[in-house]
Amino acid sequence: MRVPLSWLREYVDVAPEATPDDILASLVSVGFEEEDVHRFEVSGPVVVGQVLELTGEPQKNGKTINWCQVDVGEANGGVRGIVCGAHNFGVGDKVVVTLPGAVLPGPFPIAARKTYGHVSDGMIASARELGLGDEHSGILRLADLGIDAPVGTDAIALLGLDDVAVEINVTPDRGYALSLRGVAREYAHATGGAFRDPGEREWAELEQPEGGFAVAVVDDAPIRGNVGATEFVARIVRGVDAAAPTPPWMIARLVLAGIRSISVLVDITNYVMLELGNPIHGYDLDKLTDGITVRRAQPGEKLTTLDDQVRALHPEDLLITDGSGPIGLAGVMGGATTEMSGETVNVLIEAAVFDQVSIARTARRHKLPSEASRRFERGVDPLIPFVAARRVADLMVELAGGTLDTEIGGALFAPYEREAIALPKPFASKLVGIDYTDDEIVSSLEMIGCEVYAADDEQWLVTPPSWRSDLTDKWTLTEEVARIQGLDRVPSVLPTPPAGNGWTAEQRGRRRVANALAAAGLVETPSFPFTTEAQNDLHGSASGEHLPSVRLANPLDGHAPHLRRSLVPGLLQVAHRNLSRGFTDLALYELGAVFLPEPGVSYGTADVPPLGQRPDDETLAALDAALPPQPRRVAVLLAGNRAAKQPGQVAEPADLADALDAVRVIAAAAGVRVDVEQGRRAALHPGRTALLRVGEAEVGYAGELLPQVAADADLHGRVYVAELDLDALLASAGASVAAASLSTQTAATQDVSLVVPVEVPAAAVRVALEEGCGSLLESLRLVDDYRGQGVAEGTKSLTFALLFRAADRTLTAAEATDAKLQGVELAAERFGAKIRD
Repeated sequence: MRVPLSWLREYVDVAPEATPDDILASLVSVGFEEEDVHRFEVSGPVVVGQVLELTGEPQKNGKTINWCQVDVGEANGGVRGIVCGAHNFGVGDKVVVTLPGAVLPGPFPIAARKTYGHVSDGMIASARELGLGDEHSGILRLADLGIDAPVGTDAIALLGLDDVAVEINVTPDRGYALSLRGVAREYAHATGGAFRDPGEREWAELEQPEGGFAVAVVDDAPIRGNVGATEFVARIVRGVDAAAPTPPWMIARLVLAGIRSISVLVDITNYVMLELGNPIHGYDLDKLTDGITVRRAQPGEKLTTLDDQVRALHPEDLLITDGSGPIGLAGVMGGATTEMSGETVNVLIEAAVFDQVSIARTARRHKLPSEASRRFERGVDPLIPFVAARRVADLMVELAGGTLDTEIGGALFAPYEREAIALPKPFASKLVGIDYTDDEIVSSLEMIGCEVYAADDEQWLVTPPSWRSDLTDKWTLTEEVARIQGLDRVPSVLPTPPAGNGWTAEQRGRRRVANALAAAGLVETPSFPFTTEAQNDLHGSASGEHLPSVRLANPLDGHAPHLRRSLVPGLLQVAHRNLSRGFTDLALYELGAVFLPEPGVSYGTADVPPLGQRPDDETLAALDAALPPQPRRVAVLLAGNRAAKQPGQVAEPADLADALDAVRVIAAAAGVRVDVEQGRRAALHPGRTALLRVGEAEVGYAGELLPQVAADADLHGRVYVAELDLDALLASAGASVAAASLSTQTAATQDVSLVVPVEVPAAAVRVALEEGCGSLLESLRLVDDYRGQGVAEGTKSLTFALLFRAADRTLTAAEATDAKLQGVELAAERFGAKIRD
């Protein structure tokens, strides 16, 4: 929320010497976050000038420039010659002149300079050049703003360009602060300055005409039982001059608040929205048919909104309609057919209160956030629409020459009541940890607008003000007490954690794996879980076949609307981003969930329970059933060099062995042994793809990406990936991982080369050797896979290094040999293995 300080001073006493930083510090003290300070970047001599002479001079380039003599006042040098390329002004017009030494936004310093054969001693400025808007087609004529100031007057002060705005971040629960009214009240809380509420007006001024314009709310499908509109006020102003200028003070305040000036009628509605926090919409009354009905959209209805977009409507969308059909998305954006324009003569003013959830859903559904929806979805004061409608009407009468119709209008509203909240007297002190006095608690609550009275000696009954819909229980009331009394008083005390079991076995396992990969030199790169259906098919299945994917109803990126079935697409995006920035040697990993919907199952159909209450077991079960399985996986990507080039050593490129080493790091951290066998994957290179198993269960894969797959991801060179089912790994390891004890006995080593058919996996032979060698075998490692001369065609020679050790004695060579031969015997039994001659 941007707050122009001249505007703030109208509603609260601000010390004359207070700087923007002082004001921000005061607002921070009552719970807002400081964002920025905004100014018009205009300085130096900028004055009112009057054109005395104007001579058009055609140029060789076909352009005609004006050589002007402009009176800027005796104090500013009298008459100055200025070159100007605009043609929307003439002799006698008063304009804004930036003299040498001035600086305009950009920054753009002004100096006397020779151009088009003349020395231009300054510049006649447009609204855009001054930072007052986007209009740059012509010079800013003061008559167009309704200004007739003496020549030489300081134009910076005249146009409000000396104003400053402070920007604060307003949290979603404090929607009342999206207005000058709310911020001024909070500033008064912080400083004790007198607050003047712009929302206070006599009912005699606000009372509606008894009839003449029909207003109705028809909501047969309320969301969560809340009717779409609880209040709707319609006031009529006739005979407005839509071409009347918006006063410069209003333009300056709107621009500083982040809203561009459009026209006097639209500017007034935006101004009152910022002032009171109630979004206002104006209709061209002569374009309306019959009365107004607020209802839900019907199937097949469409609406062209003010941004000229045709929008297909959803049955949940709340609409403003007349006899012709939809004329606006309630609380979000008006329709193009009834908008106010330069020909508008009669205006219907709408001030309403709409259901927060309905407006929030509509704005997100149509990807149409607006200043109006931002306020409605956070809650609007239900007692302010009458004031806001009358305030708009008064400004249209004052600035656009209209007349308020006192005979015809419309209003629909529900009686407003709020139940009192019970606040036990010791509760705030116990919760915050400060011994607040009763006077401190009561005065804090009354300061923010609550009505407080003692129900008995044990508790107060507190009725929150209408603009604080966020105050719903004793906890939120206590938060306000702490905020008003000063959050700096809250002690910094480390709470005692409740007794428990600490991390679960799965949590400890995931952290071990992540820490082990990081210790091995890989970098964790979490990514968004969004991808395309094609990427899911390619990396989420072994053969590339189409598998079901979860499609998001409202994706952040329309090009990636599906939830991932694999972590690899995210790693490819991260690798591409790093390569594009010059980082060529990559070792990346990610731990995260994938989403594996089952064919034929519809997900996301459960009703979301209302906020603020704990769902029962049945509701939680229904919500869980509406979600697809989400197992956790770990994936690795390697590209570029494993070791960089350095003196005396050439660069060592990463290869498949490095990917398998990463797999072994994961397996060791998880406490399991992963066996490797050759396999196939749609995205991986044939012959360079490994399937990973724990026992008989397949838990993942590793391999080199196909060159075309790497090229499609804009990656060059060889790229290696591995992906494992982390949940399955940890489940295989069990609840605990025991560290092996270190033996003091001497080990005995043996080697064996076995000839087996070429189709027999080395992993299977390894398993047979391990089982056959028995308990004396400590470790076994494949060291060679030979195929060629000396080995029969259709077979291969696998050489294993074996290490034997006994826990209680030194093994003899004979004992080690006997154990080895037992393993060879089992391998021969299973695969016909023979010791190589």
